Amino acid sequence: MSAGRDVSDDGLRVADMVKSGQGQGSAIERAPGVYESRGVGNSYLLTTPQGDVLVNAGTLGDARRGRELFRKVSDRPIRYIILTQSHANQYGGLEIYKTPDNQVIAHRNYPEDRRYGELLSAHYRRGSRRIFGRITGRVDDIVPAVEVAPDYLMDERHRIELGGRRFEIIWTPGGETRSAVIVWLPDEKIALVGNLFGPLFGNQPNLNTLRGDKPRSALQFIDSVKTLRALESQILLTGHEVVRGAEHIERETTRIIDSVQWIHDRTVEGMNAGVALQTLMREVRPPPQLALTEEYGKVSWNVRAIWHEYTGWFDPARGTTELFDVPASNIAPAIAELAGGAEQLVRRAQEYVGRGKPLEALHLLDIALSAEPASRSGREVKHGALTLLLEQCGGKNLWERMWIAAEIRELEE
Repeated sequence: MSAGRDVSDDGLRVADMVKSGQGQGSAIERAPGVYESRGVGNSYLLTTPQGDVLVNAGTLGDARRGRELFRKVSDRPIRYIILTQSHANQYGGLEIYKTPDNQVIAHRNYPEDRRYGELLSAHYRRGSRRIFGRITGRVDDIVPAVEVAPDYLMDERHRIELGGRRFEIIWTPGGETRSAVIVWLPDEKIALVGNLFGPLFGNQPNLNTLRGDKPRSALQFIDSVKTLRALESQILLTGHEVVRGAEHIERETTRIIDSVQWIHDRTVEGMNAGVALQTLMREVRPPPQLALTEEYGKVSWNVRAIWHEYTGWFDPARGTTELFDVPASNIAPAIAELAGGAEQLVRRAQEYVGRGKPLEALHLLDIALSAEPASRSGREVKHGALTLLLEQCGGKNLWERMWIAAEIRELEE
């Protein structure tokens, strides 16, 4: 089997952002007294004459680098560390910054988020490494060596003041985790929003990732963005980007709200009308004025996430067999036999590839390779089908590209 072209993360904005901290020599001042250390998740140091506030610790590797960058701009102690959510690119480096004299603040849901994260750590890590393994680097540079628990757990809102600077922490449960918060500086009209929008502002949110996280509620996401919009921010600092201009922020947050609401409403209408899930995934497309980029989340995936949010795992269109533990692969040998052997299915799959229909080919190859896993021709045709699928998709969505890339790598190895 020929190796084919290398499927890398070149040109993926999210991958570029995640790697952008490599070689960073100095903290970036995004506003007076607001400094940024870039990485898998950006950290922000907010300085005051009486000590500083850190928003997110980053991964363990990011924190080791970020601490040195921040020391160049402030020699005052960090008094507060605020965690905007419960993913490792926010809490992974806590042990680097934590001292007996500072206070870690998180939402009341944070401990529960961490508990289920640890309970399913092997599952989540396996899914995450499949997508991000070649982007984020070693696991040892991401997860903490020492677990640091928050000192203070907040509810819906919490206010602090330090050195004449006011901070308001606001719960936004529509973020990537149920413990998601944003940090609002009312005097400067700056909002640090973490990954409320995911890594890309103006992109379709990823309501249920391929990594296997708990799904987000579409309506809670909308409500959280409305909470942010009501602040009338002049600067947004996300987990990876800076967004400036009150009018621009107002316009774009409104477009995000309206787009997700439109997708939600059309999905619910389709469910009530008895339209099949796959049909809705194919046909629900927002009008051009509400179209968001799909480099991280996708409309079709959000249709599916909304469907499952409301109706659970059972899809009536797949019929009675969905209720039981006998997979379709169990009858693959019988189908292959009826077709005249697995190679007949492989040949038909190759015809689909030749006609530019890689997904139809992959359906057939699933049967053929379940019947004869060692089929070399089946693996070669699957390699061709995946390569064609990647070309047709355009390789612009990070999850889609990296998933297909992992499939291709496994065939080549």
